[in-house]
Amino acid sequence: MNDRIESIRHADGVVELHLARADKMNALDPAMFEALIDAGSRLRDDAVVRAVVLAGRGKAFCAGLDMQSFQRMGQGGAGEVLGSGAAADILARTHGIANAAQQVALVWREVPVPVIAAVHGVAFGGGLQVALGADVRLVAPDTKLSVMEIKWGLVPDMGGMVLMRELARTDVVRELTFTGRIFSGEEAVTLGFATRLAADPLADALRMAHEIAQKSPDAIRAAKRLLNAATGHSAAELLLAESVEQKALIGSPNQTEAVRANIERRAPRFA
Repeated sequence: MNDRIESIRHADGVVELHLARADKMNALDPAMFEALIDAGSRLRDDAVVRAVVLAGRGKAFCAGLDMQSFQRMGQGGAGEVLGSGAAADILARTHGIANAAQQVALVWREVPVPVIAAVHGVAFGGGLQVALGADVRLVAPDTKLSVMEIKWGLVPDMGGMVLMRELARTDVVRELTFTGRIFSGEEAVTLGFATRLAADPLADALRMAHEIAQKSPDAIRAAKRLLNAATGHSAAELLLAESVEQKALIGSPNQTEAVRANIERRAPRFA
């Protein structure tokens, strides 16, 4: 992990990840792309993590692609946006079904525990798509958000089309994509792009993460697997997946501990 991301690990398994390019409003450059993918990949394989909070240092969550990258793009250097090598070819599927830029947003769905985005200041373009990759978005009312790619003659290409279709009506997604207009955190909740408003998104996100960390880690991970599968599977496939997950949970050590803790009215002690 490079200096673009700060990581804080709490004793209960909650991990805070802060985009740490505050002087540039946490804009995405090649180093930030690399740091986000690396951080998500590490958490994906972390058996101890219970919940993740994704936030931005300074005045903003993320202002999107940085100006230098746009300048290089304007000079015909599109391949330099993600750096050199295979990752620079946006047609290359370098991360399963995704390219490197798409993985920056989609990796949070691969993290096996809930990821909560604490969004303040601005979330523009790629920054918005990173937030959309989280499971939950807590947004300050005065946050400014935008599907901003059209301003630069582009389309959302960091998984936005996959992520937005889950959250809002298609006409809403089309209007925001076609116009690139800026909307508030309050409107984001109405449209479906934010989970709820929070005067202090980071504090509320941490409270939620610590609450989740007190639940059975096996059940939390099973629930995320099912929720990830919900949009891409038929009803029959999803019903069977529910049963498979539930069969594995019933009678397992953490499930029986959840039952005992509730009956005995004490805090659970999960493995």
